[in-house]
Amino acid sequence: MSLEISLRLPGWVAEELGEPSRRFRSDEEKMELAVRLADRNVAEGTGGPFGACVFEMETGRLVAPGVNLVVPAGCSVAHAEVMAIVLAQKARGSFDLAAAEHEPMELFASAQPCIQCYGAIWWSGLRRLVIGARGADVEAATGFEEGLLPERWQEHLERRTSLPPVEVRTDCIRDRALEPLQRYSESGGLIYNPGSTAPE
Repeated sequence: MSLEISLRLPGWVAEELGEPSRRFRSDEEKMELAVRLADRNVAEGTGGPFGACVFEMETGRLVAPGVNLVVPAGCSVAHAEVMAIVLAQKARGSFDLAAAEHEPMELFASAQPCIQCYGAIWWSGLRRLVIGARGADVEAATGFEEGLLPERWQEHLERRTSLPPVEVRTDCIRDRALEPLQRYSESGGLIYNPGSTAPE
């Protein structure tokens, strides 16, 4: 029995990030990076068609990238958003990205988070969420089952009071964010819903 977990982003991710000192100024520029990561993940065959990035809200500095690693890692929770959140928490040395000693942080997701990633965002301490493609886009383009989010899920994030609220923006460069989904489908990418890979 192994009691160790190790997940590593593909080596090519560093090539897409550019200079560590770079500051991303607009939502569109930040989302473009998340979508490029999704694109490259498809092109390299290193996972599903999803990318995500955590940024400092005030400085525009990239804190952590993430790509979907479900199939190569053999791990159903290795979604792009989860990977970016985990790496951001590791970079800050804290499970709470809303802690006072940290700059407020935001997550850019190339597609609307699934039910699992919604939960991860809920507990992460992120203060803002920006989404590219819609959940319906993901399901229509790929056949993935994204799970049922709570009714008025955006409102629940934005208006919560016992935990720091999370501002939500949707449809950021949505047309561009659709491209990796379509490429994945056209390339015959595996639809790794539970039970979908079971032997016939």
